[in-house]
Amino acid sequence: MLNKLAEFSRTRLAWGVLFLSAFTLEAIALYFQYAMGLEPCIMCIYQRTAVLGIVVAGLIGLASPTSLPVRFIAMSCWGISAIWGWLLAKEHIAMQTTTDPFAFTCDFVPNFPSFMPLHEWLPAFFAATGDCGNIDWYFAGLSMPGWMEVIFALYSVCFIAFAAVFIVKR
Repeated sequence: MLNKLAEFSRTRLAWGVLFLSAFTLEAIALYFQYAMGLEPCIMCIYQRTAVLGIVVAGLIGLASPTSLPVRFIAMSCWGISAIWGWLLAKEHIAMQTTTDPFAFTCDFVPNFPSFMPLHEWLPAFFAATGDCGNIDWYFAGLSMPGWMEVIFALYSVCFIAFAAVFIVKR
């Protein structure tokens, strides 16, 4: 089983699936924003950025899936993005479910590094126009951040499995 997972991690198919799944999530986010009129809040934008990190990880892995340094960089990007996204989604759920109005605050402008103001460069993708406390969408009993928590948890579990094989097989 470990051998098959190790072999799979060195294929373009594995990294293509990672890229395509995350890219699809980004397209869905844009559909929700522009076709359904659901305005993203700051936490949504941060989660969108984490998904974009997974897109980048997939592209890096696609570049040279058999190269150890390339795979290491791609896996690092994947792991950081997936775990960071899960933490963001968890915090977003806490913001939406708290009864204390002073427990959490939601910024109006993303706190991107000054050398990379993504919300100024691509406002159609990174500008936050919604409120973190609003729950405008439900599916199967979960709000948007609830689903993102599940999605990031799946990405994190897959990352941990691939990382464990990566370490064991070294």
